[in-house]
Formats: sequence, C-alpha cells, structure tokens
Amino acid sequence: MLLDHSTVRPGTASCPPATTASTGATAASAAPASRPRLQAGAAPWVDRYSLALTGSEVLAAAGAGAAVLAGHPDASPTTSLFWASVALVVVWPVLLHATGAHAERVFGSGSDEYRAVGTAGFVLLAVAGFVSYAADLDLSRALVVVAVPSLTLGTLLGRFAARCALRGLRARGRCTKRVVVVGRGAAALELIERLRQERFAGLEVVAACVTPDDRDRVARTAGVSVGGLDDVLTLAGHFDADTIAVTSASETASQYLRSLSWRLEGTGIELLVAPGLIEVAGPRLHIRPFEGLPLLSVEQPRFEGWQRVVKGGLDRAVAAVGLLLLAPVLLAVAAAVKVTSPGPVLYRQERVGVNGRAFTMLKFRSMVVDADRQVDALQAQNISDGLLFKMRIDPRVTPVGRLLRRLSLDELPQLFNVLGGSMSLVGPRPPLPGEVARYDASVSRRLLVKPGLTGLWQISGRSDLPWEEAVRLDLRYVENWSLAMDLLILTKTVRAVVSSSGAY
Repeated sequence: MLLDHSTVRPGTASCPPATTASTGATAASAAPASRPRLQAGAAPWVDRYSLALTGSEVLAAAGAGAAVLAGHPDASPTTSLFWASVALVVVWPVLLHATGAHAERVFGSGSDEYRAVGTAGFVLLAVAGFVSYAADLDLSRALVVVAVPSLTLGTLLGRFAARCALRGLRARGRCTKRVVVVGRGAAALELIERLRQERFAGLEVVAACVTPDDRDRVARTAGVSVGGLDDVLTLAGHFDADTIAVTSASETASQYLRSLSWRLEGTGIELLVAPGLIEVAGPRLHIRPFEGLPLLSVEQPRFEGWQRVVKGGLDRAVAAVGLLLLAPVLLAVAAAVKVTSPGPVLYRQERVGVNGRAFTMLKFRSMVVDADRQVDALQAQNISDGLLFKMRIDPRVTPVGRLLRRLSLDELPQLFNVLGGSMSLVGPRPPLPGEVARYDASVSRRLLVKPGLTGLWQISGRSDLPWEEAVRLDLRYVENWSLAMDLLILTKTVRAVVSSSGAY
C-alpha cells in the first residue's frame, strides 16, 4: 500500500506541550488567533490509500475478465464477450467510486465500506444481465454467474486485508485525523478515552474545549491542551485539526452547535457529534423529518423475528458441522485431559441463559477437581474489579489446562450447548448465578439474548477487560445485534484465539 506514514503536517511541529493543572495555561491563550485553513484537501495518505485500492481493483477485474476469456478461446475482438470482459477493467473501479467505497469516512472502520462493495457488485450483476437481455448479446454465463460474484468476493477480501494494514498503521499513530474534542468535562473525558482505546478509528485527540470549571481537570486527566468553548477555531487552527468532535451536553446543544457549524463552513474541517445515547449504534439510529424539523429516531431493539429464527438455525447448523469436523480434536483433547489429571474430562457448571433460565455449560476440565472449593482461599489474589474471580497465574489450572485455555480449546464442548439451543455462537458471556443475583437493572439486559460461545468481550481482550468494559460490550451487543455483526465477531474471534490475548 502506498501510504503516508506520518500525520505531522507543516505548522504543527512546534505545537506547545499539553496544558497541566500546575501551569494553569491553556493552548488557547498561548496560540495565535489563527483561523483554520480553507477548503483543506484530504490528507496525503488518503489519496495514496485510495490509489492503491484502485490499482488492486483494476488488477482483480483484469484477472476476472482474463479468466472468462480463457474459458472461451473462440472469443475475439469481434465478439461482445471479449469487449464485456475488457470493460470490467474500467467499469468495476468506476462503480466502486460511485457507490462510495473510496470515501475517506469508510476507510478503517464500520461496515459501510463492505456494503458499498456489495452494492457495486449487485449493480454490476444487474447491469450485465439487463444489457445482455435487452441488447440480445451473447455473453457467457460464466461472466454473469461466476466472474462478477467472484470479483465482488475478491474485492471484499482485498478490502479486509487493506483494512488490517491500515489499522496496524493507525495503532502506531500513523494515517490518523487530528481531533479537537468539545463538551462538558466528564463527557469530553469519556470521548477522549474511547477514542484512545479504539485507535483503529484513526482519530487522534490533540486538544479539548470545555467549560471553564472543567479546564484544569481535563488538562490534568487527558494530557492535552485545553481551551474554552469559544476557542474551538483557535485550537483547530493552531493544531491543524481535521475534525471537531462535539459531545452531547447542554453547553454544546442547539444554538452553540448551529453556530459552530456555520463557523466551520469553508474550512474543510469535519464536524462530528456524539448523540449522547450510550451504546446505541448505527442500525437503530435514523433521521426523521417532522414538518421540516429533523429528529433523531431511535428504534427499539428487536429480540425476536425472522433474523432471530435465521440466527438459531445457523447456530445449530454450524455447531453440528463443527462437531463433526472437530471430532478428532475433541477426542485428542479429551484423552490429554484424562491421562494428565485425575477426574472427569468435562467440567459442568450451572450458568444463566436467556430470560434468566439456568442451564449446564460444558467445558473441557482445565483445573484440578476441587477447584471450586479453593476460591475462598484465593480471594486475596483476585485481580478482578467486578463480580468475577480472575487470577493471571492460577495454581488450580493444570499444565494441559493452561494450554487449552491459551488456545481456547477448553471452550469447544460448548458447541453441544449451541446445538441444544441453550447457547448461541455469538452473544454475551454466560454468567454465573451468583453474578446474576447481584446484577442491577441495566446489567440484567444481558439476559435478553442467549449467551454466546464468543462475543465482543472475546475479541476485545477477554480476561484483560475491566468489569465495566466487559458489561458495556455485552450491552452493546444486546442493543445492536445483527447477523452482520455476528459474522464480523466470528471472523475476529479467530485472530483473538491465535493471539491468545487475555487468555489465562
């Protein structure tokens, strides 16, 4: 990929250090009252990234066209099939640009990029079929039925590989956008922390604008230069910011936000607004105009319907196939557990499932037989900050069990739970009855769906996650579940298992 490996722009190398409470100074007072540059173009890395994607798409289209022609040696420059195959090289990249697959906002995160590629593939398939029928062209079925779907799938895989590379660069502070966060202190700190945790989004916080009473606290906690709510453009100009991110608060609502949007006109700076609806994501948010007044509509989460039926069917089908394919692995693990440690092969534990119904969860035994009775004696070494019991080096874990946990092989018997319907492939972490007894009303929403063999908690750090973060991820899944999200989580689970991050 031809990417710009630096986010430093002219005029930013001499930025002042972040404000601290001890100095009491702010960037707003130290920086000149400069206005952000007008009509800023895209960062150099964006053009290079898009160009690299276009090049790969041209090569993919050329390969698809060549494969079609190779299967029809009689095709010549006088045939429609020849020119249709050649046209793929031009039409495919143009369609991807037209559907928004090359827009900067879709690079690196979200599903819009993949949706745009899928839309382009559908349009190409529809156009090829329509033109072939309307013009009575002799186009091969291989072009419409095989080449176009294969080209779409190949492009999706290429986009996934490119996204992984881009996220790797962003994790090292490259290919990012510079952000000024605006809002009340607590909300601004929360947004800053979230952006720093999810660095793959490519948003680097360079300054903050908050209410007067919050300046010292934000500067001390966030470690960035801080100004007032009226210093947004000054800070944006001084730090050459690309984006203004406004949190939801009374000080930044209505008239202030409208005025800020007017002041940003012509600057090329993007304005982002956090809606203030915790863990409510894209699929449930819609803009609805009422007599010219746009309102944000929040749909109710759906816990039943045809998608749930499809999910249940896919769960059981995949679990059945997985058990068949993994039968040799299951037998080998069972033998290893039996030979190396006295006691049963499987560990059975009561967990709480959907709507609070208890079920018996199966795992390969990775601890000594009396592990549960040793918990009280080990409580002093508990590193969990919530309702769970966690130890990085647990003396109850057997040598084979430690390997099983690192590779997540101890979880495989839960496929029987999925096959039986008490669990799903993807869902919240299955809680213990003792945990559920201490749930408050918000955390209890985890029980509205089936617990999962994997989930957002699995791909985000597993046992390394703080309790509140694990709960937040589970609630995010419950509120915003979709089949597409399940597929994405399953894909990322493979990477999480291979890396063994948070497994102990």
